[in-house]
Amino acid sequence: MAKEIGAFIKLQVKGGQANPSPPVGPALGAKGVNIMEFCKRFNAKTQEMQGKVVPVIITVFKDKSFEFVIKTSPAAVQLLEAAKKKKGSSVPNRDKVGTVTWDQIKVIADDKMADLNAFTSASAMKMIAGTARSMGLVVEGDAPWAAEAAEA
Repeated sequence: MAKEIGAFIKLQVKGGQANPSPPVGPALGAKGVNIMEFCKRFNAKTQEMQGKVVPVIITVFKDKSFEFVIKTSPAAVQLLEAAKKKKGSSVPNRDKVGTVTWDQIKVIADDKMADLNAFTSASAMKMIAGTARSMGLVVEGDAPWAAEAAEA
């Protein structure tokens, strides 16, 4: 018989750096989860992602046991790393803060493909490019699919 689910908790924690302080402690403590056990298991699984922001979805069962699923880093965080910037623009339609290339967008889209609602690499790249533009980043060059359409 499957365990009965009590709650879902969604958090963004730096890989390998989970500790009982906020936001982890209060979120898990309110549901009765063993905070130190979660921190140990999470840090062990995310050791290779040290310091990167990692979304995690924690399923808490009625008996206070839990499971968690680690997702890929948010597209915005990966775009800022690719552009070598600290933060996006506060007025993205006017102030551009950096640039990314289509090759960088392809790498991010391939990494995020499992978490995105896209069937093709091109549609995933369009989503990531839209995120970049909404952050005030300029996407350099022509889109890979635009070159294919021009040849046809």
